[in-house]
Amino acid sequence: MFEDYKVFQTTLAGRPLVVETGKVAQLANGSCLIRYGNTAVLCTATASEKPREGVDFFPLSVDYEEKLYSVGKIPGSFQRREGRPSEKAILASRVIDRPVRPLFPKDMRNDVSIVCTVLSVDPDCPPETTAMIGASIAISISDIPWDGPISGVVVGLVDGEYVINPTAEQEANSQMHVTVASTADLVAMIEAGANEIDNETMFNGIMAGHAANQDIVKFINDIVAQIGKSKFAFESNDPDPAMYEAIKEFAIEKIRYALDTDDKRVRDERLIPVYTEVHEKFDPEYPEMGTKIDECLYKLQKYVVRRWLLDDGKRVDGRGIDEIRPLAAEVGILPRTHGSGLFTRGQTQVLTVATLGSSRDAQLLDGIDDEDSKRYMHHYNFPSYSVGETKPSRGPGRREIGHGALAERALLPVIPSMEEFPYTIRLVSEVLSSNGSTSQGAICGSTLALMDAGVPIKAPVAGISCGLITEGDRFMTMVDIQGLEDFFGDMDFKVGGTHKGITAIQMDLKVHGLTPEIIREALDKTYKARIYILDEIMLKTISAPRDELSPYAPKMLSTKIDLDKIREVIGKGGSVIQKIQAECNCKIDIEEDGSVFISALNIEDGKRALSIIETIAKDPEIGAIYKGRVTRLMAFGAFVEIAPGKEGLVHISRLDVKRVEKVEDVVAVGDEVIVKVTEIDEQGRINLSRRDALIEVEGLVPENTVSDAPRPPRRDNGRNGGFRHR
Repeated sequence: MFEDYKVFQTTLAGRPLVVETGKVAQLANGSCLIRYGNTAVLCTATASEKPREGVDFFPLSVDYEEKLYSVGKIPGSFQRREGRPSEKAILASRVIDRPVRPLFPKDMRNDVSIVCTVLSVDPDCPPETTAMIGASIAISISDIPWDGPISGVVVGLVDGEYVINPTAEQEANSQMHVTVASTADLVAMIEAGANEIDNETMFNGIMAGHAANQDIVKFINDIVAQIGKSKFAFESNDPDPAMYEAIKEFAIEKIRYALDTDDKRVRDERLIPVYTEVHEKFDPEYPEMGTKIDECLYKLQKYVVRRWLLDDGKRVDGRGIDEIRPLAAEVGILPRTHGSGLFTRGQTQVLTVATLGSSRDAQLLDGIDDEDSKRYMHHYNFPSYSVGETKPSRGPGRREIGHGALAERALLPVIPSMEEFPYTIRLVSEVLSSNGSTSQGAICGSTLALMDAGVPIKAPVAGISCGLITEGDRFMTMVDIQGLEDFFGDMDFKVGGTHKGITAIQMDLKVHGLTPEIIREALDKTYKARIYILDEIMLKTISAPRDELSPYAPKMLSTKIDLDKIREVIGKGGSVIQKIQAECNCKIDIEEDGSVFISALNIEDGKRALSIIETIAKDPEIGAIYKGRVTRLMAFGAFVEIAPGKEGLVHISRLDVKRVEKVEDVVAVGDEVIVKVTEIDEQGRINLSRRDALIEVEGLVPENTVSDAPRPPRRDNGRNGGFRHR
């Protein structure tokens, strides 16, 4: 039944990598079931028979599909089925897309769809890089034109040693998580998160991943040699060379003039009449080819920008090759938010706002890994007005999610732990104006907002990008690329980090890959630029996190109680914890490990709740002073509740520093009083003294008097509230 069924096997990082072809998804142009340990991913590549009409780009889609059955989970949604892709699935799709896209013919317009469906997950064998390798195999053995293959691995740093595809245990102790994709000779993609890693360590880690990829690339080439299909022919969508040369001769000087400005608005205004003149001249000569004429004008702009950079060392806005655009930073510009930072670099401007919340505000996750929530989030919004366009808002797309995740990853190593700072933290970066590297502006704005909010980050983080122009063996890099240099260049190498080292990298390429020389130069240039931004702009705006939180931010207190005391703090049906929250005007969250988090706008309310909880959880101690509430009055004294369910007697002789004739003369039911624990009997009954508490806390001097009140009653095991008169 499966005449074409074949199995190919190798090892990767000491674990078996098995590829099955010819058995499943046989109607796709190319498919394979790839197994890495107990991880299994079905990868397919499909292309349309005809090109899509009316598009000026290569229509590629890459989907990484998480199936919760792969980890034995039932979806938590109302319908109990997978819905929209999770954020992590979208990020995995982008990681696969970036190294494979540049290897397709740029003039092809046939739709290509790559789908990677995760069927089984082994925590020690990452499904994302397994899917990347499987996608590479599916495309390589298909008839779809492609200049692959590629391979991808994760590089960790554990105890000073590089580890390829670290296990779950190793990952927990790794100082970096770097995904490296490679062709047979070049590094095709880098995606990194790191705990302030220096350039040399990061570079060597990238090279270690690149070396590991070479064996897998050879493995894939062997598979292609055995079962690969011949690539189909397609109709090129490139404009007619004669048309391009004619337009170039007519318009090149006009294009040079239009582009030669540091203001994007002026540039756009200058290009409008150029487009009009070119169409007026060439539309009659090339009827119904308006789209091709526009493509020629795009190619001409690209030609001008690249020649300026490569031949003249000239940038569009007149800057030096390693010069950063004018910078500005502000904090505290929004009075009612918990923290805000505005970062401007040239015509790129990002406003980031920080919001602090309680632990119950943490984001719940329903994915295929072990993470079920996160208390630090970064969201990135890119409205159409930021580039002068008019488009309705439709929520975040893949680009927005990817840029938000990059900024989140860059700040994660410096975010204080829940024990150090018991808050959920949400950052929102609003792109107000975009002319290159808004994601790096979001990193800078996020640092400003966190420090303005009083979050005790371990170090400030800045981000910057490096661009690239290549031609044969020639190349040049430039720091802080603006929009045109991104559009017409070959690379956007984004690096975030502190003074100490790198915290995040994301590399986007339009060429097949990078040499080690280019990578090292990009790391060096972004480091120098990052330090300049930190020292000369950001730290001169705000040098350290604020000492106090915004008055509008909740005040958080935390403690930890014994597990067997959780039930007492919560009470039957939640009665105790609800009473504490109502009386103290606060929110209380109790974790399974006994961690207690209290959120209140008024710090005194929070301290009161904390005192009550600790009293319940730790049991009263002789000599301890509490603030309690009078619950009952008797002739011989008053009963005071020092915590829900914990009540003691203040005898009339211990009610005040002076003689007391009647209990009602001193206290009433509902009064709050301070009391000191003077005795706890064998049955756990508590005797309290308001007199001793007033002397100790308020320094009052007692009168040398003796009360004529009835003698203290004798304990009776419960009757009359635990007392019986003699």
